[in-house]
Amino acid sequence: MKLKKLVFLAIMVAASVVLSIVESLISTTLFIIPGVKLGLANIVTLIILYIYSEKDAFIVVILRIFLVGLLYTGLFHPAFWMSLSGGVLAYVTMILVRRIRKFSILSVSVAGSLMHMVGQIAVAIIVLNTETLLYYLPYMLIISVPTGIITGLVAKRLILLFQTQLAKYVE
Repeated sequence: MKLKKLVFLAIMVAASVVLSIVESLISTTLFIIPGVKLGLANIVTLIILYIYSEKDAFIVVILRIFLVGLLYTGLFHPAFWMSLSGGVLAYVTMILVRRIRKFSILSVSVAGSLMHMVGQIAVAIIVLNTETLLYYLPYMLIISVPTGIITGLVAKRLILLFQTQLAKYVE
């Protein structure tokens, strides 16, 4: 791996960790429903997915989840498992949707956002041992669409910036 790429990926992992922690702190004031986030860290996943590769994006997702778990939520805490399941399911979904060339980055982002919620709710039901969380899912899915659109728009803008203005740093 080239040094420039390694440094860029390290910066993106750090940015995704910071975004994840910051969004956890601000989400409680923005949303009435607990656990709802904007998905800002997913911007980084989309950038890496579109600039580099699926493998690089997966590494960034996993590193972010483990680092946030280690630094903020607690490693192997229920929130960690929910984040891991949501992140992995979102990643797999984004890969599958992206491979269908007709879909835009916004579609990829929204699909990832929707499946992130499905993964989190599924694991929350298992970890917290309560099926009543299933009633929470429709509200979470409704909120996932606009947050996925916002995330996709920001990622699209940043990808364009990286590809045009900062190309020398991400070779």
